[in-house]
Amino acid sequence: MSPPADGTIAVVDDEANILDTVGFALRREGYLVETYAEGAAAWEVFQRTLPDLAILDIVMPRMDGLELCRRLRGRSEALPIIFLTSRDEEFDRVLGLELGADDYLCKPFSMRELVARVKVLFRRLALAATTGDEEELITLGSLELDLARYTARWAGRPVPLTVTEFLMLRALIRHPGHVKTRNQLMGEGYPHETYVSERTIDTHIKRLRRKFEEVDPGFVAVETVYGLGYRYRSD
Repeated sequence: MSPPADGTIAVVDDEANILDTVGFALRREGYLVETYAEGAAAWEVFQRTLPDLAILDIVMPRMDGLELCRRLRGRSEALPIIFLTSRDEEFDRVLGLELGADDYLCKPFSMRELVARVKVLFRRLALAATTGDEEELITLGSLELDLARYTARWAGRPVPLTVTEFLMLRALIRHPGHVKTRNQLMGEGYPHETYVSERTIDTHIKRLRRKFEEVDPGFVAVETVYGLGYRYRSD
């Protein structure tokens, strides 16, 4: 699915070859792309006009991707953000997820994988503005998931989940009470043969819980099964 005609993807990375190859791949898919070689220059533009989706490198001069992500989240909770990281930057990667990034890819990555992730995020944005089909709604106690719009509600109140968090929660509620291992959740949240660490899965679950607890401080539906993984309590 292509973005709206005036939709824009911002790619911020200090590696010229990344800007060139990512920009080319996304433009070939029909997206409008703006590129920036460092975070501070991008932020000057973002203060005036936000992109429709941002792809950020973590390590950059003048302003790194983590600070840029924090500032973007201060302006918009809904803006999709994808991090580009090196494989040895796990701490920064996890911190980025805690700051509110929707997803990340480790360098080197395939353009097919990046384009697939972008399409999923744009699909969520497009469908979020439409009316959900009742056949695509899952209700389990106080929880309601809209499978088309990638939205969640708890006791009637919206809970803003990233795409990855939504996919993991959907996996947990398919079989309430059954344990999902971290590897299984990895396959649900990263369905394009992407490997992430168990710590990354734990970070997503931690953020997911925190978001529900902000709506309901008594939220305990997502349980840790030590040594195994996680399960959803339906009672």
